[in-house]
Amino acid sequence: MYRISKDKVNDIAAALAEEHTLYAPALQRETLQVMFTQIKDLARINLTAALPLVPPKHVVFPQFGRTLSYAYDKAKQEVKFTPETDNSPKALFGVRACDLTGIQCLDRFYLGQDFVDEVYRDHRKKMFIVANTCVTPFRECFCSCMDSGPSAREGFDMNLTDLGNEYLIEIGSEKGETLAKKLSLASAPESAKRDREKAVDKSLSLFSKTAKDNKAWISRVVNRVTTGLFDEKAWTYIGDQCLECGACSFVCPSCSCFNVVDSVTGKDSAERTRTWDSCSFEGYSRMAGGHNPRKPVEDRRSKRCFCKLSYSQSKKYLRHGCVGCGRCAWVCPGDIGMPNVVTYIRREITKKGQ
Repeated sequence: MYRISKDKVNDIAAALAEEHTLYAPALQRETLQVMFTQIKDLARINLTAALPLVPPKHVVFPQFGRTLSYAYDKAKQEVKFTPETDNSPKALFGVRACDLTGIQCLDRFYLGQDFVDEVYRDHRKKMFIVANTCVTPFRECFCSCMDSGPSAREGFDMNLTDLGNEYLIEIGSEKGETLAKKLSLASAPESAKRDREKAVDKSLSLFSKTAKDNKAWISRVVNRVTTGLFDEKAWTYIGDQCLECGACSFVCPSCSCFNVVDSVTGKDSAERTRTWDSCSFEGYSRMAGGHNPRKPVEDRRSKRCFCKLSYSQSKKYLRHGCVGCGRCAWVCPGDIGMPNVVTYIRREITKKGQ
Protein backbone atom coordinates (compact mmCIF):
# COMPACT_ATOMS: atom_id res chain seq x y z
CA MET A 1 0.00 0.00 0.00
CA TYR A 2 1.05 3.56 -0.71
CA ARG A 3 -0.13 7.04 0.14
CA ILE A 4 -0.25 10.37 -1.65
CA SER A 5 -1.33 13.83 -0.54
CA LYS A 6 -4.51 15.23 -2.02
CA ASP A 7 -2.73 18.06 -3.80
CA LYS A 8 -0.50 15.48 -5.56
CA VAL A 9 -3.12 12.89 -6.51
CA ASN A 10 -3.41 14.28 -10.05
CA ASP A 11 0.22 13.26 -10.57
CA ILE A 12 -1.16 9.76 -11.09
CA ALA A 13 -3.54 11.05 -13.75
CA ALA A 14 -0.75 13.04 -15.40
CA ALA A 15 1.48 9.97 -15.59
CA LEU A 16 -1.34 7.94 -17.14
CA ALA A 17 -2.12 10.68 -19.66
CA GLU A 18 1.39 10.35 -21.08
CA GLU A 19 0.58 6.98 -22.66
CA HIS A 20 -3.22 6.68 -22.40
CA THR A 21 -6.35 8.53 -23.40
CA LEU A 22 -7.50 9.70 -19.98
CA TYR A 23 -11.10 9.60 -18.72
CA ALA A 24 -12.23 10.91 -15.33
CA PRO A 25 -15.21 12.52 -13.55
CA ALA A 26 -15.59 16.23 -14.30
CA LEU A 27 -18.29 18.88 -14.00
CA GLN A 28 -19.69 19.92 -17.37
CA ARG A 29 -20.06 23.70 -17.43
CA GLU A 30 -22.86 23.55 -19.99
CA THR A 31 -25.15 21.15 -18.12
CA LEU A 32 -23.81 21.41 -14.56
CA GLN A 33 -23.79 17.60 -14.49
CA VAL A 34 -20.85 15.45 -13.49
CA MET A 35 -19.84 13.24 -16.40
CA PHE A 36 -17.18 10.58 -16.82
CA THR A 37 -15.48 12.09 -19.83
CA GLN A 38 -12.21 12.41 -21.70
CA ILE A 39 -9.85 14.74 -19.86
CA LYS A 40 -7.17 16.99 -21.31
CA ASP A 41 -7.11 19.63 -18.56
CA LEU A 42 -6.25 17.78 -15.33
CA ALA A 43 -7.62 20.67 -13.26
CA ARG A 44 -11.13 19.60 -14.29
CA ILE A 45 -10.87 16.23 -12.49
CA ASN A 46 -13.06 16.03 -9.39
CA LEU A 47 -12.71 12.87 -7.30
CA THR A 48 -15.19 14.09 -4.67
CA ALA A 49 -17.92 14.98 -7.19
CA ALA A 50 -21.28 13.28 -7.22
CA LEU A 51 -21.70 10.00 -9.07
CA PRO A 52 -21.40 10.75 -12.83
CA LEU A 53 -24.74 10.71 -14.61
CA VAL A 54 -23.42 8.35 -17.29
CA PRO A 55 -21.14 5.47 -16.21
CA PRO A 56 -17.70 4.96 -17.79
CA LYS A 57 -18.95 1.90 -19.69
CA HIS A 58 -19.13 4.09 -22.81
CA VAL A 59 -15.33 3.95 -22.98
CA VAL A 60 -15.33 0.19 -23.59
CA PHE A 61 -18.83 -0.07 -25.05
CA PRO A 62 -19.50 3.14 -27.03
CA GLN A 63 -23.10 4.27 -27.32
CA PHE A 64 -22.61 4.55 -31.08
CA GLY A 65 -19.73 2.94 -32.92
CA ARG A 66 -18.81 1.71 -36.38
CA THR A 67 -17.73 -1.92 -36.28
CA LEU A 68 -17.37 -2.71 -39.96
CA SER A 69 -17.25 -1.09 -43.38
CA TYR A 70 -17.57 -2.88 -46.68
CA ALA A 71 -17.40 -2.00 -50.36
CA TYR A 72 -17.90 -3.75 -53.66
CA ASP A 73 -14.83 -3.92 -55.90
CA LYS A 74 -16.13 -3.98 -59.47
CA ALA A 75 -12.78 -4.93 -60.98
CA LYS A 76 -12.38 -7.99 -58.77
CA GLN A 77 -16.14 -8.52 -58.48
CA GLU A 78 -15.87 -9.08 -54.75
CA VAL A 79 -16.85 -7.39 -51.53
CA LYS A 80 -14.05 -6.11 -49.32
CA PHE A 81 -14.75 -6.12 -45.57
CA THR A 82 -12.79 -3.85 -43.22
CA PRO A 83 -13.28 -4.37 -39.46
CA GLU A 84 -13.00 -1.18 -37.43
CA THR A 85 -11.74 -1.49 -33.87
CA ASP A 86 -9.96 0.76 -31.38
CA ASN A 87 -7.13 -0.78 -29.39
CA SER A 88 -5.55 2.47 -28.21
CA PRO A 89 -4.52 2.56 -24.50
CA LYS A 90 -7.18 4.08 -22.25
CA ALA A 91 -7.13 4.99 -18.56
CA LEU A 92 -10.13 5.37 -16.25
CA PHE A 93 -9.25 7.57 -13.28
CA GLY A 94 -11.57 7.76 -10.27
CA VAL A 95 -13.98 4.90 -11.10
CA ARG A 96 -16.53 4.18 -8.39
CA ALA A 97 -16.82 0.58 -7.18
CA CYS A 98 -20.31 0.13 -8.65
CA ASP A 99 -19.13 1.25 -12.08
CA LEU A 100 -16.11 -1.03 -11.92
CA THR A 101 -18.43 -3.92 -11.07
CA GLY A 102 -20.54 -2.95 -14.09
CA ILE A 103 -17.47 -3.21 -16.34
CA GLN A 104 -16.77 -6.65 -14.90
CA CYS A 105 -20.34 -7.67 -15.84
CA LEU A 106 -19.69 -6.43 -19.37
CA ASP A 107 -16.43 -8.41 -19.43
CA ARG A 108 -18.27 -11.62 -18.61
CA PHE A 109 -20.90 -10.88 -21.25
CA TYR A 110 -18.59 -9.88 -24.11
CA LEU A 111 -15.51 -11.93 -23.23
CA GLY A 112 -17.23 -15.18 -22.26
CA GLN A 113 -16.02 -18.69 -22.97
CA ASP A 114 -18.51 -19.28 -25.79
CA PHE A 115 -17.91 -16.04 -27.69
CA VAL A 116 -15.45 -13.15 -27.58
CA ASP A 117 -16.54 -9.80 -29.00
CA GLU A 118 -13.43 -8.46 -30.74
CA VAL A 119 -14.61 -4.83 -30.78
CA TYR A 120 -15.15 -4.83 -27.01
CA ARG A 121 -11.93 -6.78 -26.41
CA ASP A 122 -9.82 -4.23 -28.26
CA HIS A 123 -11.30 -1.34 -26.25
CA ARG A 124 -10.66 -3.22 -23.01
CA LYS A 125 -7.31 -4.94 -23.31
CA LYS A 126 -4.99 -1.92 -22.85
CA MET A 127 -7.00 -0.27 -20.11
CA PHE A 128 -5.63 1.05 -16.81
CA ILE A 129 -8.20 1.49 -14.02
CA VAL A 130 -7.85 3.66 -10.94
CA ALA A 131 -10.83 3.01 -8.66
CA ASN A 132 -12.13 5.45 -6.04
CA THR A 133 -13.76 4.36 -2.77
CA CYS A 134 -17.07 6.07 -1.96
CA VAL A 135 -16.48 7.42 1.54
CA THR A 136 -19.81 9.27 1.36
CA PRO A 137 -22.63 7.42 -0.43
CA PHE A 138 -24.99 9.37 -2.65
CA ARG A 139 -28.73 9.64 -2.03
CA GLU A 140 -29.86 7.03 -4.57
CA CYS A 141 -27.02 4.54 -3.96
CA PHE A 142 -27.65 1.01 -2.69
CA CYS A 143 -24.41 -0.74 -3.71
CA SER A 144 -24.18 -2.20 -0.20
CA CYS A 145 -27.28 -4.30 -1.02
CA MET A 146 -25.75 -5.65 -4.21
CA ASP A 147 -22.28 -6.41 -2.85
CA SER A 148 -20.57 -3.97 -5.21
CA GLY A 149 -19.36 -1.22 -2.93
CA PRO A 150 -18.64 1.17 -1.43
CA SER A 151 -15.04 0.04 -2.05
CA ALA A 152 -13.75 -2.11 -4.91
CA ARG A 153 -12.20 -5.48 -4.06
CA GLU A 154 -10.93 -6.54 -7.48
CA GLY A 155 -10.61 -5.48 -11.11
CA PHE A 156 -8.51 -2.36 -10.53
CA ASP A 157 -4.87 -1.50 -11.06
CA MET A 158 -4.97 1.07 -8.26
CA ASN A 159 -7.65 1.92 -5.72
CA LEU A 160 -7.85 5.29 -3.94
CA THR A 161 -9.43 5.83 -0.53
CA ASP A 162 -9.85 9.34 0.88
CA LEU A 163 -8.43 9.41 4.42
CA GLY A 164 -8.81 13.14 5.00
CA ASN A 165 -5.54 14.83 4.13
CA GLU A 166 -4.28 12.10 1.84
CA TYR A 167 -5.31 9.13 -0.27
CA LEU A 168 -4.44 5.55 0.54
CA ILE A 169 -3.46 3.64 -2.60
CA GLU A 170 -4.01 -0.10 -2.88
CA ILE A 171 -2.30 -1.94 -5.71
CA GLY A 172 -4.30 -4.47 -7.74
CA SER A 173 -1.94 -5.42 -10.57
CA GLU A 174 1.62 -5.40 -11.81
CA LYS A 175 0.79 -2.33 -13.91
CA GLY A 176 -0.31 -0.54 -10.77
CA GLU A 177 2.87 -1.49 -8.92
CA THR A 178 5.00 -0.32 -11.85
CA LEU A 179 3.29 3.09 -11.87
CA ALA A 180 3.64 3.44 -8.10
CA LYS A 181 7.39 2.88 -8.37
CA LYS A 182 7.66 5.24 -11.33
CA LEU A 183 6.06 7.99 -9.23
CA SER A 184 8.16 7.06 -6.16
CA LEU A 185 5.05 6.92 -4.00
CA ALA A 186 5.54 6.78 -0.24
CA SER A 187 4.66 3.54 1.53
CA ALA A 188 1.62 3.67 3.80
CA PRO A 189 1.93 2.72 7.48
CA GLU A 190 0.01 -0.26 8.81
CA SER A 191 -2.38 2.13 10.58
CA ALA A 192 -3.59 3.37 7.17
CA LYS A 193 -5.26 0.02 6.56
CA ARG A 194 -7.27 0.44 9.77
CA ASP A 195 -8.15 4.00 8.75
CA ARG A 196 -9.41 2.66 5.43
CA GLU A 197 -11.62 0.12 7.20
CA LYS A 198 -13.05 2.88 9.39
CA ALA A 199 -13.79 5.02 6.32
CA VAL A 200 -15.62 2.14 4.63
CA ASP A 201 -17.57 1.29 7.81
CA LYS A 202 -18.60 4.93 8.17
CA SER A 203 -19.74 4.99 4.54
CA LEU A 204 -21.87 1.87 5.09
CA SER A 205 -23.52 3.50 8.10
CA LEU A 206 -24.58 6.47 5.96
CA PHE A 207 -26.69 4.53 3.45
CA SER A 208 -30.38 5.34 3.38
CA LYS A 209 -32.88 3.37 5.44
CA THR A 210 -34.40 1.98 2.22
CA ALA A 211 -31.02 0.61 1.13
CA LYS A 212 -30.44 -0.98 4.53
CA ASP A 213 -33.94 -2.51 4.59
CA ASN A 214 -33.64 -3.87 1.04
CA LYS A 215 -30.31 -5.50 1.88
CA ALA A 216 -32.02 -7.69 4.46
CA TRP A 217 -34.67 -8.68 1.90
CA ILE A 218 -32.62 -9.09 -1.26
CA SER A 219 -32.25 -12.89 -1.15
CA ARG A 220 -36.03 -13.36 -0.81
CA VAL A 221 -36.65 -10.86 -3.61
CA VAL A 222 -34.19 -12.70 -5.87
CA ASN A 223 -35.94 -15.99 -5.14
CA ARG A 224 -39.34 -14.48 -5.99
CA VAL A 225 -38.07 -12.91 -9.23
CA THR A 226 -36.39 -16.17 -10.29
CA THR A 227 -39.40 -18.41 -9.68
CA GLY A 228 -41.88 -15.93 -11.15
CA LEU A 229 -44.23 -16.44 -8.20
CA PHE A 230 -45.28 -12.82 -8.17
CA ASP A 231 -48.67 -11.16 -8.50
CA GLU A 232 -49.18 -10.05 -12.11
CA LYS A 233 -51.14 -7.03 -10.90
CA ALA A 234 -47.96 -5.71 -9.31
CA TRP A 235 -46.16 -5.85 -12.68
CA THR A 236 -49.13 -4.10 -14.28
CA TYR A 237 -48.86 -1.39 -11.61
CA ILE A 238 -45.14 -1.01 -12.33
CA GLY A 239 -45.69 -1.09 -16.10
CA ASP A 240 -48.34 1.64 -15.93
CA GLN A 241 -45.67 4.01 -14.58
CA CYS A 242 -43.11 3.23 -17.29
CA LEU A 243 -42.76 5.84 -20.05
CA GLU A 244 -40.67 3.43 -22.17
CA CYS A 245 -37.92 6.06 -22.49
CA GLY A 246 -34.98 3.69 -22.02
CA ALA A 247 -33.18 6.05 -19.63
CA CYS A 248 -32.69 3.29 -17.04
CA SER A 249 -30.81 1.14 -19.57
CA PHE A 250 -28.66 3.97 -20.88
CA VAL A 251 -27.36 4.97 -17.43
CA CYS A 252 -26.95 1.39 -16.18
CA PRO A 253 -23.29 0.29 -15.81
CA SER A 254 -24.07 -3.35 -16.62
CA CYS A 255 -26.67 -3.12 -19.43
CA SER A 256 -25.11 -4.73 -22.49
CA CYS A 257 -27.95 -4.83 -25.04
CA PHE A 258 -27.29 -3.35 -28.47
CA ASN A 259 -28.76 -3.02 -31.93
CA VAL A 260 -26.91 -3.46 -35.24
CA VAL A 261 -27.70 -1.41 -38.33
CA ASP A 262 -26.25 -1.56 -41.85
CA SER A 263 -26.33 1.76 -43.69
CA VAL A 264 -25.45 2.70 -47.26
CA THR A 265 -22.59 5.22 -47.37
CA GLY A 266 -21.99 5.36 -51.10
CA LYS A 267 -22.84 3.83 -54.46
CA ASP A 268 -20.88 0.66 -53.74
CA SER A 269 -20.17 0.97 -50.01
CA ALA A 270 -21.88 0.56 -46.67
CA GLU A 271 -21.10 0.41 -42.96
CA ARG A 272 -22.26 -1.51 -39.93
CA THR A 273 -22.83 0.35 -36.68
CA ARG A 274 -23.64 -0.81 -33.18
CA THR A 275 -25.73 1.30 -30.82
CA TRP A 276 -27.09 0.86 -27.32
CA ASP A 277 -30.56 -0.66 -27.12
CA SER A 278 -33.05 -0.98 -24.27
CA CYS A 279 -35.53 -3.64 -23.23
CA SER A 280 -37.85 -0.72 -22.38
CA PHE A 281 -38.52 -0.10 -26.07
CA GLU A 282 -41.53 -1.81 -27.61
CA GLY A 283 -39.51 -2.79 -30.68
CA TYR A 284 -36.75 -4.43 -28.64
CA SER A 285 -38.20 -7.94 -28.87
CA ARG A 286 -40.18 -7.50 -32.09
CA MET A 287 -39.36 -10.22 -34.62
CA ALA A 288 -39.01 -9.99 -38.40
CA GLY A 289 -42.54 -11.27 -39.00
CA GLY A 290 -44.01 -8.63 -36.71
CA HIS A 291 -44.66 -10.89 -33.70
CA ASN A 292 -43.65 -9.34 -30.39
CA PRO A 293 -43.51 -11.73 -27.41
CA ARG A 294 -43.01 -8.84 -25.00
CA LYS A 295 -45.25 -6.13 -26.38
CA PRO A 296 -47.01 -5.22 -23.07
CA VAL A 297 -44.81 -2.83 -21.12
CA GLU A 298 -45.28 -4.81 -17.89
CA ASP A 299 -43.68 -7.84 -19.58
CA ARG A 300 -40.64 -5.75 -20.43
CA ARG A 301 -40.41 -4.39 -16.88
CA SER A 302 -40.49 -7.91 -15.44
CA LYS A 303 -37.83 -9.00 -17.95
CA ARG A 304 -35.53 -6.17 -16.87
CA CYS A 305 -35.96 -7.09 -13.21
CA PHE A 306 -35.29 -10.76 -14.07
CA CYS A 307 -32.13 -9.72 -15.93
CA LYS A 308 -30.83 -7.80 -12.93
CA LEU A 309 -31.85 -10.04 -10.03
CA SER A 310 -32.49 -13.64 -11.07
CA TYR A 311 -30.28 -16.59 -10.10
CA SER A 312 -29.73 -17.49 -13.76
CA GLN A 313 -28.25 -14.06 -14.43
CA SER A 314 -26.11 -14.40 -11.32
CA LYS A 315 -24.63 -17.55 -12.82
CA LYS A 316 -23.75 -15.67 -16.01
CA TYR A 317 -22.25 -12.62 -14.30
CA LEU A 318 -21.04 -14.48 -11.18
CA ARG A 319 -23.06 -11.88 -9.27
CA HIS A 320 -26.32 -9.89 -9.52
CA GLY A 321 -26.76 -7.97 -12.76
CA CYS A 322 -27.68 -4.86 -10.77
CA VAL A 323 -24.71 -3.08 -9.17
CA GLY A 324 -26.71 -0.71 -6.96
CA CYS A 325 -25.51 2.60 -8.40
CA GLY A 326 -29.01 4.07 -8.14
CA ARG A 327 -28.89 5.86 -11.49
CA CYS A 328 -32.13 4.22 -12.67
CA ALA A 329 -33.91 5.74 -9.66
CA TRP A 330 -32.23 9.05 -10.40
CA VAL A 331 -33.35 9.36 -14.03
CA CYS A 332 -36.67 7.48 -14.13
CA PRO A 333 -39.59 9.89 -14.69
CA GLY A 334 -42.01 7.17 -13.58
CA ASP A 335 -40.25 6.58 -10.24
CA ILE A 336 -39.75 2.85 -10.89
CA GLY A 337 -36.00 2.56 -10.52
CA MET A 338 -34.68 -0.71 -9.14
CA PRO A 339 -34.91 0.31 -5.43
CA ASN A 340 -38.63 1.03 -5.77
CA VAL A 341 -39.27 -2.17 -7.75
CA VAL A 342 -37.58 -4.16 -4.98
CA THR A 343 -39.75 -2.33 -2.46
CA TYR A 344 -42.91 -3.26 -4.44
CA ILE A 345 -41.85 -6.91 -4.48
CA ARG A 346 -41.22 -6.79 -0.74
CA ARG A 347 -44.75 -5.49 -0.20
CA GLU A 348 -46.22 -8.35 -2.22
CA ILE A 349 -44.23 -10.90 -0.24
CA THR A 350 -45.35 -9.28 3.02
CA LYS A 351 -49.02 -9.23 1.92
CA LYS A 352 -48.93 -12.96 1.33
CA GLY A 353 -47.04 -13.59 4.55
CA GLN A 354 -44.21 -15.41 2.77
